[in-house]
Amino acid sequence: QVQLVESGGGLVQPGGSLRLSCVLSKSNFRIYAMGWYRQAPGNQREWVAVETSSGTRYIESVKDRFTISRDNAKNTVYLQMNSLKPEDTAVYYCNCAGPLPSYRGLWDWGQGTQVTVSS
Repeated sequence: QVQLVESGGGLVQPGGSLRLSCVLSKSNFRIYAMGWYRQAPGNQREWVAVETSSGTRYIESVKDRFTISRDNAKNTVYLQMNSLKPEDTAVYYCNCAGPLPSYRGLWDWGQGTQVTVSS
């Protein structure tokens, strides 16, 4: 059973930045493709950013604003979010990313971290 613990969310004004972290209780972390996902009220969960052996991918709406990265030594995945917009408001989750096209999460979901962008 893999445990995923997300943190770093909060309330931020439009244009602000946040850095999300996700710590995994998983050995050999480096071999897994990892992703960040989000779910806004009334919406389905969607992938936002993934990092695979082939590189990184982002949904169009966050390109050039969000950056996914990892620290294998710390079993941690990060999501740097800049130039935040109200439409980025959601609960953010990390997970092992499955294959295209959905990159669906392959492990049990963690509790997520709330990001609220509002003035």
